[in-house]
Amino acid sequence: MKLSLVVPCYNEAENVKNFHDAVVTAFEGCGYDYEIVFIDDGSRDATLHNLKKLHAAQVCPVKVISFSRNFGKEAGLYAGLSHADGEYISLIDADLQQRPEIVRDMVAYLEENPDYDMVAAYQDRRGESKLLSFFKKAFYSVINRLSDVTLHNDASDFRTFRRSVAESILQLGEYHRFSKGIFAWVGYQTHFIPYTACERVAGTTKWSFRKLFNYAIDGIIGFSTKPLRIATYLGSMTAIAALIYLLVVVIQKLCVGIDIPGYATQIVLILFLGGMQLLCIGIIGEYVGRIFEQSKQRPVYLAKEVLTYEKSE
Repeated sequence: MKLSLVVPCYNEAENVKNFHDAVVTAFEGCGYDYEIVFIDDGSRDATLHNLKKLHAAQVCPVKVISFSRNFGKEAGLYAGLSHADGEYISLIDADLQQRPEIVRDMVAYLEENPDYDMVAAYQDRRGESKLLSFFKKAFYSVINRLSDVTLHNDASDFRTFRRSVAESILQLGEYHRFSKGIFAWVGYQTHFIPYTACERVAGTTKWSFRKLFNYAIDGIIGFSTKPLRIATYLGSMTAIAALIYLLVVVIQKLCVGIDIPGYATQIVLILFLGGMQLLCIGIIGEYVGRIFEQSKQRPVYLAKEVLTYEKSE
């Protein structure tokens, strides 16, 4: 198998048939074989039903992995890599904002440039609000300062890479996964290309601001321990400031006396010190929580059904 297209799906009932047909059209006459690996991430609509129709038709080789519940896109990507047989593997969304024609160009680039192992796409123009764009730029700035690996600004999961890259990624069995960081961590020579996201054919995006924020926290916690050091620095500076203030109060008491108790000052200091303590505990708690989750050694996903070319397993 030359190419595997890994396609996570969550409530994409209206899109999977259009995506499948777009792939067949884009790769017509390409000269090599390919497969589509659909992952149904516990969809609540007719996504799985429509995927089974595509599998039964087998216009092109189609695999379907159906999760027992919603495990998230990262788990879907991991499952897709586990079941992909291609020499090249492409990660692409089912909503057709990322066109399969670009995948064909990615494969051609890797064929012509053996020194490169991966082609990753980034959006050159985004149709999003200025506020969301600001937060995304701030995230990349923060994580690149904190992490030992460098993330390309606006780089997406839309990419094509060789089998060796996929095997390296599958060795990372962490429960809380952040694919952008994982791709940066495993390394390999990567060529970045711009693309413009098309409008969704149907449905709405599954990414809310809250989910994006939590995803950003997962990325920072998963690829940097510097927030723990920040907590140490904050605690040290607060302790030093408290010691200095203590000396000032003692000197003031001995030299000039204190006629009126500093009620306001005490309240401010209590709130400040309490806030610093809660912040540091919260940072530590994020890491402890992930250690707890990983220590249970639960699988990244559970598949209730896997449909291959020949039969249902």
